[in-house]
Amino acid sequence: MKKIIAIVGMPGAGKSEVSDFFIKKNFSYVRMGQIAIDEIQKRKLELNEANEKKVREGLRKEHGMAAFAILNLPKIRKIADNIVIDGVYSWEEYEFFKEKLSGIVFIAVYASPMSRYNRLISRAKLHKHDPNKKYRSFTLTEAKARDTAEIENLNKGGPIAMADFTVVNEGTKEELRKNLEGVLRRIDAK
Repeated sequence: MKKIIAIVGMPGAGKSEVSDFFIKKNFSYVRMGQIAIDEIQKRKLELNEANEKKVREGLRKEHGMAAFAILNLPKIRKIADNIVIDGVYSWEEYEFFKEKLSGIVFIAVYASPMSRYNRLISRAKLHKHDPNKKYRSFTLTEAKARDTAEIENLNKGGPIAMADFTVVNEGTKEELRKNLEGVLRRIDAK
């Protein structure tokens, strides 16, 4: 049976690291936010946080709070393999996927705010050399503002609280990988 795993968590928690784990396990990858990046490029805008925010908010205004789930669903349905979905943000996206994708499993990635902020600030070098902009960097002020916006405006706490599994990412990548191996065994046992 095809597995569909959706990753939820705050910026810098390790969603991309978790997604990379599943990609190495031969899962196909869908990045929810790619829709916004594609739209920015289509409009020939500079790829930055201000333009991303403008596009994200515009898409949600047009399609509702489940916009990114709605817009990614056709792509997800076309994939025959196991899938990892990186970055479910809103409660409405969570509910939409629960309704539309039978058997979807949500994994929340948790890291403390200070750990997340340190990661986000240190990503500046990665971001410059990342053609897909998978790893975004933020200043401390930007990271805190993004947290507030995601909690207050996107209802992001719900998907994290209701995830089927929670993985704490406060240690090494090896510790995270071991935790994910355990989660995958539990998913396979279902």
